[in-house]
Amino acid sequence: MQPYLSRRLQLADLMRARGGGVAVLATAPEVIRNRDAHYPYRSDSYFHYLTGFPEPEAVVVIVAAPNTTRSLLFCRDKHEEREIWDGFRFGPAAAGDRFGFDEAHSIDRLDEQMTRLLADQPALFHPLSARPETDAAAQRWLAAVRAQARAGVGAPTAAFDLHALLDEMRLRKDAHEIDIMRRAANISAHAHVRAMQSTRPGVREYEIEAELLHEFHRNGSSFPAYGSIVAGGKNACVLHYRGNADTLRDGDLLLIDAGCELDGYASDITRTFPVNGRFSGPQRELYDIVLAAQAAAIEQTRPGQRFIDPHDAAVKVLTQGMIDCGLIEGSLDGALESGSYRRFYMHRTGHWLGMDVHDCGEYREPGESAAVGGEKPWRVLRPGMVLTVEPGLYVRAAADVPAAYHDIGIRIEDDAVVTDAGCEIITGDVPKSASEIEALMRSA
Repeated sequence: MQPYLSRRLQLADLMRARGGGVAVLATAPEVIRNRDAHYPYRSDSYFHYLTGFPEPEAVVVIVAAPNTTRSLLFCRDKHEEREIWDGFRFGPAAAGDRFGFDEAHSIDRLDEQMTRLLADQPALFHPLSARPETDAAAQRWLAAVRAQARAGVGAPTAAFDLHALLDEMRLRKDAHEIDIMRRAANISAHAHVRAMQSTRPGVREYEIEAELLHEFHRNGSSFPAYGSIVAGGKNACVLHYRGNADTLRDGDLLLIDAGCELDGYASDITRTFPVNGRFSGPQRELYDIVLAAQAAAIEQTRPGQRFIDPHDAAVKVLTQGMIDCGLIEGSLDGALESGSYRRFYMHRTGHWLGMDVHDCGEYREPGESAAVGGEKPWRVLRPGMVLTVEPGLYVRAAADVPAAYHDIGIRIEDDAVVTDAGCEIITGDVPKSASEIEALMRSA
């Protein structure tokens, strides 16, 4: 309860810095998969960040007055029949006590209470244009307050995007969040080890995916953080490959990009390894280039560096490697300037990680002005930020590409927590060097 209460108080302080008012945030709706079957329910990340409350049909309201803060929860009532069919519900009384709210009410009273709560408030804070139904609700509440004008009741005259405030809060993780992310990373690391030990020629990609999911679930994770990528051979050159159905072939590499979600927080790991347990010469050559690029990027992942610095460090190593093995021609400076390396490396080296696998937060400094004719500077890395470090090489077969490298796709990805001294790699329990991978697969 304490981390969520602290976040609501912190949000109220940010609201007061803008004159105060009322913030309102709904959780995610339940979603039908087909006919009357639902997708597994997951709370809205912003809502979970502020409340920890796991049920659908819920709204949190925070009132930031000049000297006081009140937080209110609106949720489903207790309902014996529905609990027989669908499971336990907290109900307002128990939920208010369990999750530390000043008030808790039935969700059926939301419209009535919002009209009262918004009266004579300077501003409404809500997610602008996030979902049509939440925008419509805000307009309905404001109209109801304005209808009381002749009675001397004032309506909010300003609206602020609540997500923008929460994005800044979520970008730097607290100790509670980092502890959960370490545990998620550990579960995912063991899943990748299990996948390596289960891989052999003739196995289907989905069989290896099943090994990952088994390890996630047996260690307390309810979901993958995203759709797992299990890509053998040329499929590894498809960045967001989703088929996961081909047969793994002797002599190919297998790229696995997979991570579990734990208590609302994501992990994100990629490893690439030989299906038969032994790297070929060309595979090892490209693999070692990517591994060196990741090491260079990790070295730049520390406080005071810009978000772009790990990427730039990785690109230099990758580009020189491409030149050395004949994938591209020319000098390093020339290839960097022309961007010719992008044929084989076309994505950024990392992204923010947190409650969402591609987590919220600006990548450029929000408070700084852009240079004339240019862009805002990249974000400075600070302790508590969490990001991935994931260089790769993707060599599709082509007439002008040396045949030895055809259809080799490699990515190596770890999760890094920026610390006071540098960064902590929380996914380091998965073997990463070629020799370590081969030794693990021999021992299976």
